This record gives sequence, C-alpha cells and structure tokens, in this order.
Amino acid sequence: MAVKELGHLVLYVHDLERSAAFYRDVLGWHQVIGPGGDAAAPGSFPVAVFSGGHTHHELLLIEVGPDAPGPLTGRHAGLYHFGLKVGDSDDELRAALAQVIAGDGEVTGTADHAVTHSVYIRDPDGNEVELFIDVPGVDWRDPALLVAPIRPLRL
Repeated sequence: MAVKELGHLVLYVHDLERSAAFYRDVLGWHQVIGPGGDAAAPGSFPVAVFSGGHTHHELLLIEVGPDAPGPLTGRHAGLYHFGLKVGDSDDELRAALAQVIAGDGEVTGTADHAVTHSVYIRDPDGNEVELFIDVPGVDWRDPALLVAPIRPLRL
C-alpha cells in the first residue's frame, strides 16, 4: 500500500455554529452541509462539511457539546496542528492574516520554514491551524531544507 494524499480531517467541536462560522466566514472554506451551508445535515446529526473543491470534503466538524474536554496543549501525543495552504505568495498570506485578524481570530505565531511561510492561529476550540504558502522557487525535495532552522517571518 502507498498513501496517495491526505484525504480529509475530522474535528470534534463544542459549538457547531461557532466553528462552522470560523471555517466558513473567517477562513473562507466552502461549506456544503450544516448551519450556514448549502444544505442541512440529514436528521439531527450535528455536522458541518467543507470542501475546497478538490474532493467531496476536506473538513468535517462534529458537535460534541460545550462540556466535552478541549484539545490538549503543550507537548503530548496526538494532534499538534494541521496546515492549510492559502495561496502561492506572501501577498496571499498577508491577506489571510488580515482576514483572521478582522474576524477576531487568535494568531499564535509566524515562521519562515525555508520551504513555507506560515502563520499559526487557533480555531474556536483551541486547535492550532497553520496557514501557509509554499515559498516560490524553493525545491522542497531538498531534505536539508525540510530541517532548516526556523527563522522569523517578515511579511
């Protein structure tokens, strides 16, 4: 077997409407099912489904209610963050950052990873999300670049 691509991500969320609004209105993801989307979820199953147009869905949110424990923080086994490519230039990354700030999103950091320029944010449930662009002209296949020291990002 060989993995061909990462297909989708599923997140449990405290408040479906709040989280769907974040991914739809702040990050600009196209919502196809759920509150505020093109179609309602079947039955009373509290979900929201998003697609970037590459497949049936790349993100699925499932509501677990306000009393469910949130994601772990700090160094631990499990999800650290997930990355979303938001364009091909620093101008597009700057625009994404401005959109997050305008939507009262929490920015937790930035980084120049040699192969990518990245802005780190938190979603309403505390999951860390990396918004990134691939640096034009950089050969990411060079293994030395994948472990290059992280530098401050100058946007």
